[in-house]
Amino acid sequence: MNDSVLTIPLDQLAIAFVPVLLVLAILYRWSLGTGTAVYALGRMLAQLLVIGYLLNYLFGTESAAVVLLVLAVMVFASSWIALRTVSNDRIKLYKISVVSILIGGGVPLLIVSFAVLRLEPWYLPRYLIPLAGMIFANAMNSVSLAADRMQAELKHSDCWTGARNAAMHAAMIPNINSLFAVGLVSLPGMMTGQILSGISPLIAVRYQIMVMCMIFASAGISAALFLVLTRSHRWATPMEQQQTGGSQ
Repeated sequence: MNDSVLTIPLDQLAIAFVPVLLVLAILYRWSLGTGTAVYALGRMLAQLLVIGYLLNYLFGTESAAVVLLVLAVMVFASSWIALRTVSNDRIKLYKISVVSILIGGGVPLLIVSFAVLRLEPWYLPRYLIPLAGMIFANAMNSVSLAADRMQAELKHSDCWTGARNAAMHAAMIPNINSLFAVGLVSLPGMMTGQILSGISPLIAVRYQIMVMCMIFASAGISAALFLVLTRSHRWATPMEQQQTGGSQ
């Protein structure tokens, strides 16, 4: 197996935008507007360039404090984004979201770091930051789905247990689907990246199994914690949401 990593020159990278331009042309021709798509593409380029330089710095750091700061930003940001669909109660639910994602994502991250990978030092940025990113992003999506479904269920029913079960089921659907699809329908990003970098597929599979376990656990624990901790929370009624939305 060739272990060398192919470096993509910028002029060759630009060729990847040819089919993108085709899609933009279709959107323009069909009068669907290209503004949002162009803005999204611009943001993608800017964000990836910034994160590339940032990760290059972080991977070279030997400071545990810097790594912990990055993890804290991930937790607080993901906790706020997770409540995007429940804006009326967003501030009230934020603390619960933080606790749920911190514990739900933190426990699998600690187990993987200390027991599975046994990182030396424990804050090794090249491993810890990408793994934390996957875990907290997945926990965020799980909490977001749970919150959205919980609010929807309680609009039509006063049965908290039924609403909780429906919300938990909805939160776990993407993760369960990914378990069914992995290796059969799709090769996940981490596994694909490792194979492209020259790592044996058998080693890449071990890492992917670890990743699938930790994101499934983070999704389940975070969603369950969020739902349990919000039992006493008074979710806004549809009329209250309309009144709040109209006053904003």
